[in-house]
Amino acid sequence: MFIKMNNPWHLYLMAAMYIVAGIMHFVKPKAYLRIMPRYLPNPKLLVSLSGITEIALGIGLCIPALKTISIYGIIAMLIVFLLVHFYMLKGEKESAGIPKWVLILRIPL
Repeated sequence: MFIKMNNPWHLYLMAAMYIVAGIMHFVKPKAYLRIMPRYLPNPKLLVSLSGITEIALGIGLCIPALKTISIYGIIAMLIVFLLVHFYMLKGEKESAGIPKWVLILRIPL
């Protein structure tokens, strides 16, 4: 039996990627805490909230009534996450061992 998919396959792939990324905030929180800018308050709470947000928006992409709001939510979330991307360019400790060229390349992605 096949499930009728109303959206293009890549939307479901994107949804799955956000859901998995959100779950990873709870499976490997230390990885996300390492890249959290030090100037932001309550990093553990922010890691949890960002994980919940990614999961919710990923699920929302699969629900026709929530798809549009989820797309705008992801755009807003990615703009906020730019703080982390630029923070990781600050130095070796902040980069979490990721090569600088990878960090630069992922900004426009």
